[in-house]
Amino acid sequence: MPVLAGLHVYPIKSCAGIVLSDAPVWRTGLAYDRTWMVVDAAGTMLTQRTVPRLALVRTAFDAPDLRVWAPGMGELRTPLEVTDPDASASVATQVWQAALRALDTGPACAAWFSDFLGMPARLLRFDPRVERRVASSWHVGAPAPFHFADGFPLLVTSVASLDDLNARLSRKGAPMIPMDRFRPNLIVDGWEAYEEDHITDLTIRAPGADVGIRLVAPCSRCPMPTIDQRTAARDPLWPNEPTDTLATYRRDARVGDAVTFGWNGVVTAGVGAHLATGQRIEAELDFGD
Repeated sequence: MPVLAGLHVYPIKSCAGIVLSDAPVWRTGLAYDRTWMVVDAAGTMLTQRTVPRLALVRTAFDAPDLRVWAPGMGELRTPLEVTDPDASASVATQVWQAALRALDTGPACAAWFSDFLGMPARLLRFDPRVERRVASSWHVGAPAPFHFADGFPLLVTSVASLDDLNARLSRKGAPMIPMDRFRPNLIVDGWEAYEEDHITDLTIRAPGADVGIRLVAPCSRCPMPTIDQRTAARDPLWPNEPTDTLATYRRDARVGDAVTFGWNGVVTAGVGAHLATGQRIEAELDFGD
């Protein structure tokens, strides 16, 4: 029986994730996932694609705050909740083609990120009064809201798929990679390699209320998986791995022939339930027959 083998949340977009044993489910995905985002002086989002140093920024939940730290920096704290949205400065920003307004977390956060990144930067928080939805071009059923993630509330990967990729890397002499290169939210153990390509809906058996997740789109991959999340650098001998290897067998016409790994998903049931590692997963298969 497939089980939920890993839970990861990324409070600040493109910064390091948190490994969790359990996590509440929101309509927007896992609680606090991509609720904050670093931007430049003009309000443009910053990610590891152009600022790989963001990988070194660590976070932890320490209610009532999000705790933030990085090499050579003192600790930073910012509130987990917004008590008075009108008291915070509203800032225009954009996540790819989606223009929206977000809340500025203030000068202390701006100074911390500017100092660490060596460039003017600010930390924005998703405005709870705003609802950003998955594009209607994807079959998601009911409207699927999410925060600052690229395009979907959840990313699901599987242990077997990573094992297969690592076997291919090893055969060519390239170093194997950990799952954190792909920044998943949910990791499933017990599927065959790439079985997720043929799954439409998941039911995760959580206490009190089962959690439903619909897999709606293969995850197209930018160069971020080439960045070691521990060092914020590429391997000098294999700077384009695992992308080069994935490109030999993981192109998908559904996303413009892009290289893919993992699947994007939306929450269809179980808002308010808690996911936990070890929970059983049932899946509906669709081979397009």
